[in-house]
Amino acid sequence: MMRPEVLAPAGDMERLRAALDFGADAVYLGGNLFGMRQGAPNFDAQALCDAVKLAHERGKLVYLTVNTLPRNEEFALLPRFISEAVNAGVDAMIVADLGVLSVIRKLAPQMTIHMSTQTGIVNYQTANTLYEMGARRVVLARELSLDEIAEIRRRIPDDLEIEVFVHGAMCVSFSGRCLLSAYFTDRDANRGACAQPCRWKYALVEEKRPHLPMPIEETPEGTYILNARDMCMIDHIDKLAEAGVTSFKIEGRAKSAYYVSVVTNAYRMAMDYYLAHPHDYHLPTAIRDEVFKVSHRRYCTGFFFGHPNACQYYENSGYIATCDVVGIVDHCENGICYATQRNRFFAGDTVEILAPGKSPVSMQLDEIYNADNERIETVNHAMMAFHFPCAYDFPWNSIIRKPVAEDTESKEII
Repeated sequence: MMRPEVLAPAGDMERLRAALDFGADAVYLGGNLFGMRQGAPNFDAQALCDAVKLAHERGKLVYLTVNTLPRNEEFALLPRFISEAVNAGVDAMIVADLGVLSVIRKLAPQMTIHMSTQTGIVNYQTANTLYEMGARRVVLARELSLDEIAEIRRRIPDDLEIEVFVHGAMCVSFSGRCLLSAYFTDRDANRGACAQPCRWKYALVEEKRPHLPMPIEETPEGTYILNARDMCMIDHIDKLAEAGVTSFKIEGRAKSAYYVSVVTNAYRMAMDYYLAHPHDYHLPTAIRDEVFKVSHRRYCTGFFFGHPNACQYYENSGYIATCDVVGIVDHCENGICYATQRNRFFAGDTVEILAPGKSPVSMQLDEIYNADNERIETVNHAMMAFHFPCAYDFPWNSIIRKPVAEDTESKEII
């Protein structure tokens, strides 16, 4: 069976390591130019070299985003950017603009090209045309159903790969091409600077009565009419694979290292479970629950099963957060777990420890000691070293988290 790829985001070196540690087959990241996430730290030329070196040492791939829609004056910067990417040894470039594609094909003819979801690929004819132009992977538009994806798969060359987004924030506009941010804030979403006005609260205002905003929905404060739920397809790995999806992409280059770790780990375990049970995919609850333990909006399955009836969330634009990261494991030795603090917690707290490729282990930390081996009641100093008795041998970089809240709604994915 072909092994589908788990593709994780990497906004900086910390998140890159998190993705690699927790099971990504490949990562996608941005440089200082031409990337759709200007808000992420991203990678300069030297950092890009370091990132590729680290990934390749672990047998993983690195894809560089070149997926903005550049203006005339920006093209002068493109040759150097391409040269730095080639020198770094990136495995592919993710491209949206046909002009950018032509420049890369001219200056780096051996570079593998992936066409971004920004291109808006919704049919096999476009996919085949891009293949003829040199693309070897298409990141399909998010508006396609599983049946449409399967039809594209049947009508394109065997060596043209298909990538789709399976998890993360959804854009209300077509395949991410939105003008709201540029109109309202002069920050162009198509050049990586989206201010996310789709998450704002709106009310209807009559031209001559601006002081009398009228609610569009039943709430008196207005409504989040453009606010999309987050994507989550972890229950449907089998259906995506059967439709011909090559790469399962997790959104989130601006998300935290904790988010990258947990979601990548969940999809890694889900993918491995599918590969072991391809004809009987019933995901264990312990794996599925992990996607609810990161900061997220309500989940949905987008357009994969036809027209979505409830992918907009009108109540608010906030996130649901049920866990705090309180520490990171440094090492375990002789029945002791040594770690570094990330957030305050107390002796007696129940925590979960998440190691790569594993379900979390729950334990109550009744005894905690500082670096001077003094027993303490509170771990309250930033980045302090602490340790505690532990019957498990957790590897470096395992996550210690404390549940802080229950999701008030069921763990439903609509």
